[in-house]
Amino acid sequence: YTGCAAQLFFFAFFMSAELSLLTIMCYDRYVSICKPLHYGTLLGSRACAHMAAAAWASGFLFSLLHTVNTFSLPMCHGNVLGQFFCEIPQILKLSCAKTFLRELGLLAVCACLGLGCFVFIVFSYVQIFRAVLRIPSEQGRHKAFSTCLPHLAVVTLFISTSFFTYLKPPSMSSASLDLSVSVLYSVVPPALNPLIYSLRNQELKAASSEGPLKWLLFHRPVPPDPGRLH
Repeated sequence: YTGCAAQLFFFAFFMSAELSLLTIMCYDRYVSICKPLHYGTLLGSRACAHMAAAAWASGFLFSLLHTVNTFSLPMCHGNVLGQFFCEIPQILKLSCAKTFLRELGLLAVCACLGLGCFVFIVFSYVQIFRAVLRIPSEQGRHKAFSTCLPHLAVVTLFISTSFFTYLKPPSMSSASLDLSVSVLYSVVPPALNPLIYSLRNQELKAASSEGPLKWLLFHRPVPPDPGRLH
């Protein structure tokens, strides 16, 4: 029982922190492509530290809330979960109390966090793609897209499978489907992170040494110097 509660706490903590960090990484790409001249001001070391601390703090509060809320219910329907880890919907099925309001509260909190991050990511990528499509150089567009697409793929997989897991109707629920979807959002995105970010680290460093800001500024129209107009 204690181990299950600890597992649920850490699972919710890391999943919510993962979503927050993916949102922050999206903001990093938005600033570097759409506002390169303000990058040092908007994303300095202090701003990055504050955003990282906010991501971990929100994850801690989110997981603490759901862990306490879930394990305050009486469990009387056995101790066998239809899942390979302690997941909130599966634990609620073991409760003999009325869990409708708790499930509603769980969905409301998850929707606020998930939809807020989702809307921000969609808005940021709309602005990013608009800026990239205005770059006249095909090589510049390719570099920008190659930087953004891996992150976008992980975000899409993580959010779509998470939303499907918690918002699908009960009529679609089955043991095999729940197991498959849980693997997609709990195992695959973290496993892809080293492949996408660590192995491409040298490539990204090489691109930044040229850098993406250099080619972006080179192809962006430069306003005339007011002093030369006189």
